[in-house]
Amino acid sequence: MNMLEVKGLKKYFATQKAVDDISFSLDKGSIFGLLGPNGAGKTTLIRMITGIFYPDEGEILFDGKKFDPANDTVHIGYMPEERGLYKKMKIGEQAVYLAQLKGLSKQEAMEKVKKWFVKFEMQSWWNKKMEDLSKGMGQKLQFVITVLHQPKLIILDEPFSGLDPVNSNLIKNEIFDGGVTQIKKDFKENKFSIQLSSLPAQVSGSSFDLIEQQGNKLVVRIRDGYSGNDVLQHFIQQQAGIEAFHEILPSLNEIFIREVEGTRARTRAFQPIT
Repeated sequence: MNMLEVKGLKKYFATQKAVDDISFSLDKGSIFGLLGPNGAGKTTLIRMITGIFYPDEGEILFDGKKFDPANDTVHIGYMPEERGLYKKMKIGEQAVYLAQLKGLSKQEAMEKVKKWFVKFEMQSWWNKKMEDLSKGMGQKLQFVITVLHQPKLIILDEPFSGLDPVNSNLIKNEIFDGGVTQIKKDFKENKFSIQLSSLPAQVSGSSFDLIEQQGNKLVVRIRDGYSGNDVLQHFIQQQAGIEAFHEILPSLNEIFIREVEGTRARTRAFQPIT
């Protein structure tokens, strides 16, 4: 059974299509990335899924039944990009209060908040006010508040904004399930790096295209129908000493940019409703 299913969702503002016929489904226990350039309708879509907006057309199914904002939003953890916390309230008290709104007793809320504060080294923040926190500190707090009631569905909008690398990794370790390597493999481009002890008389070969060369280091793309062994065999025959040979996988940032660029044409095609 799907945790979430969106069918033909549409949302209009005056004559502008904010969300135009979006459909997808999420399996339980899965991670789903919603990609798109600014203005593509991501936030509007999220607000419909969380019951803030109602769709003009389409249907949302949550945990196998029609989405009921009045009862189902308690099972959703939503971390918006912008801060949505009380500026003057002490953050320890605020976290406990918001956890109670999600159905936890005061004792349960206190225990879970203290556990997360210790885990994220936030104990000394308990009596600080939200307005006194940096953006990165605020992001850590919002993440804790989003997940501490163990929701069935967690929605994170730009969760790493304002975080330094250490704290980014702290949150990544909580939300990623080890599938990053597989994602990179799914988007690989058959690019390999070769470090040679000396350059051969003939660098080019029939099994690959030379993309980049820096001294004795080459970056090649293997052609269809060939393998890494074919490339190695070429340089062995050229009597070039091979010191290193490894595949170049794209970074998550490169994958994101590639996927977002693919949506731009569709975004530009949106026309006002007549």
